[in-house]
Amino acid sequence: MPQTTCHMSISLDGFAAGPDQDRDNPLGVGGMEVHRWHLGEITDPADRTAVDWLMRPRGAYVMGRNMFGPIRGAWDGDWTGWWGDEPPYHAPVFVLTHHAREPVELQGGTTFHFVTEGFDAAFAQATEAAGDRGVDIAGGASTVRQALRAGVVDELTLDVAPVLLGSGERLFDDVSDLRVTPVEVLHSPLASHVRYRIDR
Repeated sequence: MPQTTCHMSISLDGFAAGPDQDRDNPLGVGGMEVHRWHLGEITDPADRTAVDWLMRPRGAYVMGRNMFGPIRGAWDGDWTGWWGDEPPYHAPVFVLTHHAREPVELQGGTTFHFVTEGFDAAFAQATEAAGDRGVDIAGGASTVRQALRAGVVDELTLDVAPVLLGSGERLFDDVSDLRVTPVEVLHSPLASHVRYRIDR
């Protein structure tokens, strides 16, 4: 059976994004510090390996609306995500939202589909689209929490940055009885990269 994966960067105090997310601060105030390990020039071998983990091809993705963009309420028809004309996914992406929208097809094989029926419906559509190539829960924190509570994640990778954000989007709020086994650990000055198997 294909694996469902999730790869998230978090602060030392457990936040995946800082407070006050908007167009100028897509990861919230201070949130970019959590992602320094894979932004810009990557020189540390551990960070390079973790980028390979992050960018491995998957058959489909599930993400929340906050990850797709900063817009709240009705859609701005011009917004097609943070990633430009060719997003890095190269596969169908199912976006959780309360506001219906026609799919957005971009270069490189990425099409964003907007799902209003909740996480279970988005995951089912992603699983069907992915076939034997597996699904990745791309974020943000709320979507990952839903996936963990639903028990669908097989492998969770965390990049723990030595940064304290103090507030924002905490990854593990309202997630209980999560049992994991570390299967690989790498360190750099910018993050500790840990791949966990989810135990059921």
